[in-house]
Amino acid sequence: MNISFLQDINLKIIPRVGHSQFAMTKLAIIALLGLFLPALAYVPKIVGIKSAIGGQFPYQVALKINGTFYCGGSIVSRNFVLTAAHCVADDYMKEYPASFFTVIAGTIDYENGGISKTVKKIHIHENYGLFWNDVALIELNDAFTFSDTIQPVALDASEPPIGASVIISGWGCLSTKGSLPNELQYSNLSVAPSSACDSSIINYDGFVCLTHSSDSGACHGNSGGPATYNGKIIGIANFVFGDCGSSHTDGYASISYFYDWIIAKIN
Repeated sequence: MNISFLQDINLKIIPRVGHSQFAMTKLAIIALLGLFLPALAYVPKIVGIKSAIGGQFPYQVALKINGTFYCGGSIVSRNFVLTAAHCVADDYMKEYPASFFTVIAGTIDYENGGISKTVKKIHIHENYGLFWNDVALIELNDAFTFSDTIQPVALDASEPPIGASVIISGWGCLSTKGSLPNELQYSNLSVAPSSACDSSIINYDGFVCLTHSSDSGACHGNSGGPATYNGKIIGIANFVFGDCGSSHTDGYASISYFYDWIIAKIN
């Protein structure tokens, strides 16, 4: 079964000190890991979605790399944004220079309105590898000033109950090979048992598995974005099985599993 990461697979990154372009894509990751994994891949946006309104998700941010939208993230304090490690790391699991990134907050349209923040440091989980421990924190140069449209989301230290309805949000693709929307989108999914993340390669306690009907769920561009339950973040978008909008579950990094790591870094 094919598993995919969720960042914007069309992005081209131009290194600050290099002379050539290189692609940071799902396909590159698959080529690298193909001998060891049943083709995992990150997820770019949401299918079967609704358009958000201003201020509905004040914790949601867009992560740009060299000026191009790439991933989502969540404000968790005045100085930190939570995202997926694969959004800020290269194919060798090393963080990109902080200067590559900008964080857009306070808007549902990452090309218009809101504010832009530069990045001081990238904190990737020390045990990140492929689809494991796919969590990172982005430390900002300047703190957020909170407002109606810019607010932190609380971390949920406990696991959500099986069957609970959660909200995912982001600027992911509208279909597997579709375009990215300009406006923030969201969708409702349900928490499934960990056994529903049906691959022995990635079956461990660090995931929250979210189930949905066909033509719904996360897609490319949603990577790093939040899943929330009762107003608290319970997961970080990591991967999908097969194509976006399939009947398979979506994989999110579990906030309760990484709670202590997140708090230690923020503090």
